[in-house]
Order: sequence, then C-alpha cells, then structure tokens
Amino acid sequence: MRIVLLFCLLLCTFSLAACSEPEPLIFDGEAAYAHVEAQCDLGFRPTGSDAGWATGDYIISYLEEQGWTVETEEFTYRDTPVRNIVGRVGEGPVIVLGAHYDTRLSADEEDPSVPVMGANDGASGVAVLLELARTLDRDKLQRQVWLAFFDAEDNGRLGGWEWCVGSGYMAAHLEIMPEAVVVVDMIGDADQQLFLERNSDPALQTRLWEIGATLGYTDTYISQYRWAMYDDHVPFAQRGIPAVDIIDFDYPYWHTTQDTRDKVSAISLERVGRVVEVWLEGMGEVGEKR
Repeated sequence: MRIVLLFCLLLCTFSLAACSEPEPLIFDGEAAYAHVEAQCDLGFRPTGSDAGWATGDYIISYLEEQGWTVETEEFTYRDTPVRNIVGRVGEGPVIVLGAHYDTRLSADEEDPSVPVMGANDGASGVAVLLELARTLDRDKLQRQVWLAFFDAEDNGRLGGWEWCVGSGYMAAHLEIMPEAVVVVDMIGDADQQLFLERNSDPALQTRLWEIGATLGYTDTYISQYRWAMYDDHVPFAQRGIPAVDIIDFDYPYWHTTQDTRDKVSAISLERVGRVVEVWLEGMGEVGEKR
C-alpha cells in the first residue's frame, strides 16, 4: 500500500512539474500592433523632437522590462541630437536586427509643414523588434542578438539631410563585426508584398524567404527581385557584412500624411516576426538550413 501511495505521489509531482513549465512564446501580431499604437499615440516622431525622444525612452523601457541589456549611441547631426538604441542578449557571434524609429519631418508632395505619422514607415519595424524582444527563446539562440533601433533614417533630401544617418553612424563605429544584419522596414502594410531587394545578400535573403515559404507565406514573401533600396542595411553591406532588407516598398502611403495606424495589419507584422523568430531560433551557420 505504501508503495502504491508513493508511486501516486511521485506521479502527481511529475505531473505538476510538467504543467508548471511555461509554454514557449510565439510572436503575436496583435501584441506587436499594440506597439504601433503606442508610438502613434506619441504623435509625430522626427529626429530631435520631444516625441522622438519619448519614443526612444519607450523602446529602452520595454527592452529593459524584457531583460535585455541596453546601450545608446548618441551624437549630433546638423545641430540635431540623434540617439541609436541597442538591446543585447545572448552570447557568441553577433546578429543585428534593425529598424528605424524616427518619422519624416515633412510629407512629400503635400503641405511641407505637415509631418508624417509613420505608422508603417517607422512604427511597424520597431513593433516587430519589440515583440521579438518578448518572444525570442534565449535557450535556443546560438548567437548574441542585437536589436538596433536607428534614429535619423527618414529625413533624406530635407534641408540637406542624408538618408540613414543613424545606421551609417553605427556601421562606421562598430567595434564588433556582426555575422549578419537584417533590417525590417515598412512591413506592416495590410496589402503586404515582400519582394527580394537587390542590395541584399542573396544567400541570407534566400534563406529567409525559404522560411517564409515553409510557414505558408508564399503569397507575401515573393521570390522575385523588384527594387534596389538605399536603406539601413546598406551601410553594413558596404563594410562587407551580409545584410538583408525586408521591405514592402509598394506602399501607396509612403511619405504621405495617410501613413496612419489604420493602414497597418497585425497579420502582416506577425508574418515578418515569425520568419525572423524561426530563423534566429533554428540557425546554425548564417544562411544554413537546419
């Protein structure tokens, strides 16, 4: 009788232990969309503005809440304070996931006094990175992951500004050379079309699109070349680092006052987040299938 009772007690103990194990986190598009809304609630967020700085504070606070080590990279460009933000986790060779968090100071071909809300062009990429900060399984990571939030990307051709100022500064001041850089930009469009980008590393790009196909996203991860973009991946590519831009440039509201939160889809955010999540948690060598 005692043996039976002991067996039952051990069985219950093991059952409770199994039930107490947390389920693995999976990227949630609705949770990512909440970050889009939080950024838009701050208003227009151009570099150097109070709302832009508050956006950076929001990013830092969330990363620290999720247990990431956070550093900032601050400098001045054209008398304007600029702040890149990097969250780090894991050990080993470095992989950088990047997105810009600033918004354009002036709408194109509209009233130049009106800024751009940047719900897709800015907030969507940030939202994907922040949700990844919550869901990445650190026990599965075989690399050190940096989540890089670039400032001063989006004011090119305005008042003598260049494009991609923040990422250019980071790439030029790297003390550790990453194995790869993946940038996500304008990926929240409800009518999502992610074509291959011509300035991206072909092998790494192919691997990411293959993961998209495996996850059933062939309608949106389209294995055809369409655009050559000067985006935040280019400064890293120019240093010989494999870099990819995941971007939906067929977005009719780009740099207009209509780039608002209602144009962004939680499902689109989830497709991009899931591909990057699966890649990072299952990678061996960069670009290698496992």
